[in-house]
Amino acid sequence: MRPVRWPGVATTILGVGPLSASHVVLLLAAGVVAGFFNGVAGGGSLISFPLLLALGYPALTANITNTVGIWPGYLGGAAGFREQIADQRDRLARLSLVAVAGGVTGAVLLLTTSSATFSRLAPWLVLGASLLFAAQPLLRRLLRGHSGVGVHGHPVLLAAGVYLVSVYGGYFGAAMGVMFLAVLGLALPDSIARTSGLRTVLSILVNGVAAAVFLVHRGLAWHAVGLLAVGSLLGGWAGARVALSIPAAALRAVVVVIGLGTAVKLLVS
Repeated sequence: MRPVRWPGVATTILGVGPLSASHVVLLLAAGVVAGFFNGVAGGGSLISFPLLLALGYPALTANITNTVGIWPGYLGGAAGFREQIADQRDRLARLSLVAVAGGVTGAVLLLTTSSATFSRLAPWLVLGASLLFAAQPLLRRLLRGHSGVGVHGHPVLLAAGVYLVSVYGGYFGAAMGVMFLAVLGLALPDSIARTSGLRTVLSILVNGVAAAVFLVHRGLAWHAVGLLAVGSLLGGWAGARVALSIPAAALRAVVVVIGLGTAVKLLVS
């Protein structure tokens, strides 16, 4: 298929040469689906990251491009938790500093990791994220039945857990929301709905600061960033609108299958 040129756009906004029509469609579609999944149930990176690998991007480039590209999709998801977030401003203000510090740490660690090293780590990160995402329903049930957390929670566990999850999020990010849910559910005496709202905002912060670090680094595939960003913004908005009615189990199954398949492919190659 002949490459498609976007006069005045590819060179000034996206900063790249011509792309094939199929790559344009696939990247836009990946952004939409990743944003949609993040808005509904999380795990969108397990859609967009494997596609970038399949299109031939090196693992390190694919990871940082994916982080920046799908970040706009997280904004739409926050709208669905407005009420749960509104009265947690003090708690969010304290945890935001921890999340930002962890996100920067993870992003810097990624950029100081050689491409070869990250390529060896990538399949295990994808595998771990896929298994965590698959276990999300069980994790939610366990957290609902959790007891023994005091009125004020466990501040040390909360701060340490949020920081470590944020480091992971800045470094790789897939299934970060599930990890946040586990930490917040164990450390705070609160409902799943409220911890989910808190998790959403923390995820936006971590991915945002990581994206800012990657933008400064300039090691991005800008054509993919632009297309993923447009798609994820649309998908995130759509996912937030239908989050209460879509059968999340079906979406989760697709994400897990794709994630496990990607991990196996990376391991055997």
